[in-house]
Amino acid sequence: MSRLAVHRRRRGDPGARDQAVATRVSLTVGVEEEFLLLDPRGGATVPRGAEVLAGADWPGGRPELRASVVESVTGVCADLGDLRGQLAAGRRALAAAAEREGVLVAPAGTPPCPGAPAPATPGARFAGIERRYAGVVTGYEVCGCHVHVGVDDPDTAVAVINHLRPWLPTLLALSVNSPFDRGTDTGYGSWRMITQARFPGSGIPPRFASAAEYRAAVGGLVDCGTLIDPGMSFWLARPSPRWPTVEFRVADTALTVADAVAQAELARALVAAALARLDEDPPELDPQVAAAAVWSAARYGMDGPAVDPLRACRVSAGRRLAELRDFLLPEDRDMVLPAVSGARRQREAGGWPGLRAVFRAAMVGTP
Repeated sequence: MSRLAVHRRRRGDPGARDQAVATRVSLTVGVEEEFLLLDPRGGATVPRGAEVLAGADWPGGRPELRASVVESVTGVCADLGDLRGQLAAGRRALAAAAEREGVLVAPAGTPPCPGAPAPATPGARFAGIERRYAGVVTGYEVCGCHVHVGVDDPDTAVAVINHLRPWLPTLLALSVNSPFDRGTDTGYGSWRMITQARFPGSGIPPRFASAAEYRAAVGGLVDCGTLIDPGMSFWLARPSPRWPTVEFRVADTALTVADAVAQAELARALVAAALARLDEDPPELDPQVAAAAVWSAARYGMDGPAVDPLRACRVSAGRRLAELRDFLLPEDRDMVLPAVSGARRQREAGGWPGLRAVFRAAMVGTP
């Protein structure tokens, strides 16, 4: 749907709600899941990504910066049932290939157990990232869940993201699944997000007036030497540099398929709600308050306070979630979201033997 068509849905138009619902139903979705490769004996990361990917019967397998991380990419899915099936198939294929290599695939955002960082995956781009960012990437073994929602017009994608900015911290809070850092309980729900914040172009994106302005801003960061290329930005939502989608990069990798589907369902619902509001001015956010909201979400998840980036005040995480539901179209407000975070389930596992069992079940269990 073009931006012009969306802008024609004015309040008071009797067909506006029907058009919004039709848009919601037609939005496609895809997911990229990143996973750690661990030694099943003690949980240290192991650099076996190339071997696992070569042995996996899954066309969606991809390498990542560290040789201890692999990615599973779904196709473009028209419904959540198809998405769920593809996520489960990718996990099972990678888990089977890893088992043949004597390796465990772990759906965790950061390494849970002590061990030296794995080397970089061979390749010119990865080598360039190593040179550019130096110590920032030396131990950078983190895994996220990236959700793509189909929006084919670049200006519309930018306008949608402008409306999504206040809700990105809540998406993070719902997804936290990286409490440990090489054997240390960090006290955070998402240590991945704290680690990622060291890069330029991270956090909640600025507000942009158009796709051209967005491209100019990213190009400026490339020209400044802070980004390797336009695909390197770490903003938590962006127009995808490769696909006609709004790309959410906020969530930790999901512990289970159900968690990943819930994140995708909520991302799609937020895009649908934003499309229905493109005739409204998007909110302004103070950059420091927005950063505080991301930090609070990473620290506490849904189990503590939150920062409201709109009102610049401290509130409960539950209140922010209730307000997010109010933002959604009525048809999406009752969707079921995970009651317990991956971070809490990791902590409750009680050490490596329990974590190993949790990770194995999450990779091959019923979606």
